[in-house]
Amino acid sequence: MELKEFFLKQLEQETALTRKTIERVPEGRNDWKPHPKSMALGYLAALVAAMPGWVAFMIEGDELNFEDPSADNFRTRAVDTRAELLALLDEGFAKAKRALEGTDEQHLHGRWRLMSGNRVLAENARYVMISDAVFSHLAHHRGQLTVYLRLNEAAVPALYGPSADEGQ
Repeated sequence: MELKEFFLKQLEQETALTRKTIERVPEGRNDWKPHPKSMALGYLAALVAAMPGWVAFMIEGDELNFEDPSADNFRTRAVDTRAELLALLDEGFAKAKRALEGTDEQHLHGRWRLMSGNRVLAENARYVMISDAVFSHLAHHRGQLTVYLRLNEAAVPALYGPSADEGQ
């Protein structure tokens, strides 16, 4: 199986799981945090909704530099409604799918890096960065979001196995 086919399947699966989670995010609680050092619920939900779309900019460019003014388009911003979260997810999924369909193995084996000014924060083969910085990172923050759901009395979806709210 080619990497792009693997990633297309993973994108579909992880976006579906993310949708199940985003559909449960309570509205009107954007500023809620379980601890002062934690992310706010609205920011975390928007981050999770936007993450599948990161695949597109990782395929379409060779780096993301947080000090570059164009990185402002990348920065996460909380939105007010669940519908807006789902729109972020759908838009990112569509962009990522198009980018994956249009790429090839050679490009996925090319280098990609995350920068802050002149400092390299992370660099590896593009396919490794997509796997780590998008899909593993997404699973981490989506799991974090399910804890926020529980603490806000929202039903936690069954994702990789049963949940106390769905059984499976």
